[in-house]
Amino acid sequence: MSYDGDAPHAVAAGQRPTGARPATTRPRPHRTASRSLRRGALRSAAFLTAGTLAVPLLAGCGEDEKPSAPLAGQDIAPVARSLVAEGSTLKWAVDALPETLNTFQADADAGTGRVAQAVLPSMFRLDANGRPVPNPAYLESAEVIETEPRQVVLYKLNQQAVWSDGREIGAADFVAQWRALSGRNSAYWTARNAGYERIAKIERGDSDLQVRVTFSRPYADWKSLFSPLYPKDVTGTPDAFNDGARRKLKVTAGPFRVERVDTANKDVVLTRNPRWWGRPAKLERIVLHAVPRDQRAAALADGSVDLAEVDPADARRIGLAHRPGGTGTPLQGGGRTSVKKLRDWALAHGLDAGEDAGRGQLGRTIGRYLEQQQALRGVELRKSLEPAYTQLALNGAGGPLADERVRRAVARALDRVELARLVLTPLGLPAVPVGSHLALSGQAAYADSSGALGAPDAKEAQALLADAGWVRGGPLKEQHKTQKAAGSERHGEDVSEGGEDGAYIVGEDDKGHRQETAGDQREHTDPHLAREGRSGGAPGAYAPKGTAAPAAAPAGPLAKDGKPLALRFVLPSGPGSDTLNSVAERISAMLEQVGIRATITKVSDESYFKDHIAAGDYDLALYSWPATAFPATDARPVYAKPLPAADGSVNVEQNYTRVGTDQVDQLFEQAATTLDEDEARDLIKKADSRIWAAAGSIPLYQRPQLVGVRENVVNAGAFGFGTPVYEDMGFLKKGAKVSPAPDKG
Repeated sequence: MSYDGDAPHAVAAGQRPTGARPATTRPRPHRTASRSLRRGALRSAAFLTAGTLAVPLLAGCGEDEKPSAPLAGQDIAPVARSLVAEGSTLKWAVDALPETLNTFQADADAGTGRVAQAVLPSMFRLDANGRPVPNPAYLESAEVIETEPRQVVLYKLNQQAVWSDGREIGAADFVAQWRALSGRNSAYWTARNAGYERIAKIERGDSDLQVRVTFSRPYADWKSLFSPLYPKDVTGTPDAFNDGARRKLKVTAGPFRVERVDTANKDVVLTRNPRWWGRPAKLERIVLHAVPRDQRAAALADGSVDLAEVDPADARRIGLAHRPGGTGTPLQGGGRTSVKKLRDWALAHGLDAGEDAGRGQLGRTIGRYLEQQQALRGVELRKSLEPAYTQLALNGAGGPLADERVRRAVARALDRVELARLVLTPLGLPAVPVGSHLALSGQAAYADSSGALGAPDAKEAQALLADAGWVRGGPLKEQHKTQKAAGSERHGEDVSEGGEDGAYIVGEDDKGHRQETAGDQREHTDPHLAREGRSGGAPGAYAPKGTAAPAAAPAGPLAKDGKPLALRFVLPSGPGSDTLNSVAERISAMLEQVGIRATITKVSDESYFKDHIAAGDYDLALYSWPATAFPATDARPVYAKPLPAADGSVNVEQNYTRVGTDQVDQLFEQAATTLDEDEARDLIKKADSRIWAAAGSIPLYQRPQLVGVRENVVNAGAFGFGTPVYEDMGFLKKGAKVSPAPDKG
């Protein structure tokens, strides 16, 4: 999961809300007592921003149905291989040094996935439009050759494909990975086994280059398996699987190999694989270097990285650096400038300007900023949309949101077009709301099913609330300050009413007499709030004190049984959460218009996922899910109906909204077992309509993908849906000009 457009998103093998996860990984069920969760600490749910990797998609489309197109294509400065210089090192920023190099473990992350893509076999890869195709470096073909009495898939391997120790890639590697991930041996600490548990047997075909995989029951998403494929040295025994591949991969089979994991310098160093049989890598070396999000612009400026995903603020800095006179400061033009003027300018540009900073200190800070801006002229911004979307999650486990009518009212109160424009229009990206929980535009399974819930309609939202018993003007009982959301205990909260000094929120004209609601612990000012409200928020949502509320604004919150309709909106508080904050403030203003008060509670990034989203300690939250090529497999645990466990707890798998139905479960199962691709897509679309109707989560917008890249780096940048082609990346030859004509050089 991830938080959002400019916050980090969790993209581990056990996919958690965030945004992007490695293409090689799929979601794993969340069980409180599972071995994998005991071994690997849950990461904060941040699709909220890590290097995003391509996510596999459903293959094929019916002849009568044209697939949708991606809203934004790749932006990677594509050039022919003949124009890429030989050698050199590409320094690529990642969020953190990977805890493991085994993508099937619980603490795998985006860095794990990047390494796997560069050094391990993957049977299928994605093109720029997100269509899965066999990877010719490893496969001559892969197809279903029998359906009765059982489904059989025959893999024909590239006869040149060998591991770095010289051994042929073959059936023994497939068998070892199947046994490790089948779930039958609890000694393997695996984060997921989806699909592998359906395999009945694996055997050699007519030659060593053929692998026959027989399934115990039909499995539509068979193309998701064996990507990546680890050597039997890693998967053959529990000890090797659990610990042997955490910091080393001695045997690989890609254009690159792992030279070392340098914990001191926070680097993973990949070098050319001398046994690679495909087109030789243009780069001599790729260094994945851990750089915090708030230090990416400086790293790009000083040359310590060549490629880095950046947040919108740094994207604007890169754009500003290319404008003539775009970095003018109060220091320019001569004369003496006041400390206040310097401090105001520094604060406006996101610089550290402490209250005690003098003119000299401020001048040096601004000077360093100007030097960086000058250096950023050699950096380009490449942008696309990530294969992931940000959603509003509604916790249906208890409280007002346990009532479907209230959830639907929340959804009908939202103007999703406005929210998409808020995030994407300033970045020059298509501002189109996401219409599906299970696919994105460009994927074969995509269809806008939001009509199952209905269009934005404040009157209809109010009617739904009235039908649920929430009315205006009812008596309010004194609420205890210990009142909580539907989940467990709070950790490290920072409560914000949504307003700041000199501003009010519609419906709060008489703040002094307002009753305490869930999450109200203390007044909090948020510098992003007023700025967001002044840039086109809901009419009347923010205004100077003394301004009358619009006539259409509600007189106050709704009440039922003596309690106000108040929801606790939990957000992360760390660096990079500005976009989420802005979206949350706009949502809160929209809800206020129909009589729902949403109190924003900010928690630490470390606590956000583990202690709030996964624990169910929230009413409303924002986080992201990656799109997947295989929703019948990957999305099922995200929307599965929670079930009681043997120990009395509730097994929610990855359904952190706790909203699910038997019908949705049945549709997922049917889609996973049909081998007719058209029928599978229809079933997925039906499931999505039911998910919309239940209103447990509301997709908002596709996440922006913003990448700062050294201007002479080619075939790399914002990959969108496409799987990176590591052997083609590099630096443009001196004197060459960008020419996207492909060749086979």
